[in-house]
Amino acid sequence: MMFDGPAIRSVIDDDFRRALRGKTLINTSSVSVEFSHSMAREVHEAGGKFIEMPVSGSKVPAETGNLVGMMAGDQIECEHIRPFIEPITSAAIYCGPIGTGLRTKYAVNTFLITVTAGLAESMNLAQAQGLDLDAFSSVLDAGPLASSYSRIKLAKMAKADWSPQAAVKDCYNSTELIRAAAKAAEAKTPLIEVCNSLYRQAMESGLEDEDMCAVYRVMSEK
Repeated sequence: MMFDGPAIRSVIDDDFRRALRGKTLINTSSVSVEFSHSMAREVHEAGGKFIEMPVSGSKVPAETGNLVGMMAGDQIECEHIRPFIEPITSAAIYCGPIGTGLRTKYAVNTFLITVTAGLAESMNLAQAQGLDLDAFSSVLDAGPLASSYSRIKLAKMAKADWSPQAAVKDCYNSTELIRAAAKAAEAKTPLIEVCNSLYRQAMESGLEDEDMCAVYRVMSEK
């Protein structure tokens, strides 16, 4: 589980390739579908097996073994590796051949990112109106849209706690992958275009290592 394609490439040398023979490499990083196919070919040529399994979840789910895996590749091999991924996942769903796990991740992250930006915008409006933020948070927490995720992010924004669970740079990287996937699929993603712009502004403001909810700071700038 590394940041992106170049980070993965940085550790693959001849010794690594030789070590792949007879083993299964499971890539849980968020990369492009093209990169995943390239990795699959490289691993197979080295005598190994390749499984794609991007995950949904950040620091807390990872620490508690509650990531959701999106497996792709040979279905028999995916079933074979379940005992090895169970300690880090609450669910691992088989999505299909190589590429479908990542495409599922792009669609899932579209929901995650737009929800995060919407929550930040909601908090920003509440603060700009001079509302009691504890009362505002309590209303959201008691309502039908509340989730463990929204509660965590609301609390972080209220406390100005920008320590990363998933960082701004991770979120920006996801918006770039989603935009490329949407273009390839000829799908309209207007909300992701807005989020991509917001997260680019956050990167340019030096917030790349802060939590993804720090996009709130971009909105609250006067």
